[in-house]
Amino acid sequence: MARFHRLRVAAVDRLTDDSVALTLAVPAPLREEYRYAPGQHLALRRTADGQEIRRTYSICSPAPDGEAPSTLRVGVRLVDGGAFSTYALKEIDLGDELEVMTPAGRFTLPPAPGRYAAIVGGSGITPVLSIVATLLAREPEARFCLIRSDRTAASTMFLEEVADLKDRYPERFQLVTVLSREEQQAGLPSGRLDRERLTGLLPALLPVEQVDGWFLCGPYGLVVGAERALRGLGVARSRIHQEIFHVDTGTAPVATVSAPAHSTVTARLDGRGGTWPVRSGESLLDTVLRNRPDAPYACKGGVCGTCRAFLVAGEVRMDRNFALESEETQAGYVLACQSRPVTEKVELDFDR
Repeated sequence: MARFHRLRVAAVDRLTDDSVALTLAVPAPLREEYRYAPGQHLALRRTADGQEIRRTYSICSPAPDGEAPSTLRVGVRLVDGGAFSTYALKEIDLGDELEVMTPAGRFTLPPAPGRYAAIVGGSGITPVLSIVATLLAREPEARFCLIRSDRTAASTMFLEEVADLKDRYPERFQLVTVLSREEQQAGLPSGRLDRERLTGLLPALLPVEQVDGWFLCGPYGLVVGAERALRGLGVARSRIHQEIFHVDTGTAPVATVSAPAHSTVTARLDGRGGTWPVRSGESLLDTVLRNRPDAPYACKGGVCGTCRAFLVAGEVRMDRNFALESEETQAGYVLACQSRPVTEKVELDFDR
């Protein structure tokens, strides 16, 4: 089960005017709990004005080989009006303690031989940086192409870290940078990476059909456009992995639900179960949280996947799903934060 622990801030590194990297020290007794796969994320929690705030940030450092980590590093970009990101950029300092959930997420790549590629936008570089650095260090028969989009050079997160990978692995790491609001002296013309542009660009950069895994990460529009471009180029859905960092309200369709007048949810969590009535308009996660505050969640937006649960019985409809792969939903997994009951009785298992 995911759990929170207090970790000390060991370093605060300014990356750009609107982003920082936080390094967290992991004490020896907790290191096994914080062992992570490259691409996973952490949920950070704080209470402000009596309200609990949780936000999810991806681990950007390479995963240790064999040993459990003594530090964790995450990248945080300022979001307009963001309750946690504003706090991170303006208030967090060396020596502070933060409440940090143990690692979660399935946007991962276990190091293996092959050819891989990523299309990222903005802070979408964060989990991919961990994936690339870990893969190239551990697997000499692996190659990686990173296509990244940023507004300007000055707003580009982890610029030095990516350049260092290019210098270290010049034969196995291909880097393509596109700036949407600034012309470059060399390289591709400025502009957005949409479906049409990617459809023409990708075959010119690498043999699309030979790529074993595609990793798409960033804003909703970029990820959806990239997926459609890849599918149009004949890439199987099973080779495409995606993680969306932010979805604007109204950007994506929301499923309509015909809910029963009265329904209950039975949930198993950390070996214990219970059954509770679902209030009108409530998600199943909210119902469980009223009775089990330790239920796992981070974003409540269908993006991070922390609240994933197995649907044991009954039927639900998810408003949105940006976290689960099609294989997971077909296997019976749902996002509790987005699930509404369709049948009078629903049973979830958070332990599977």
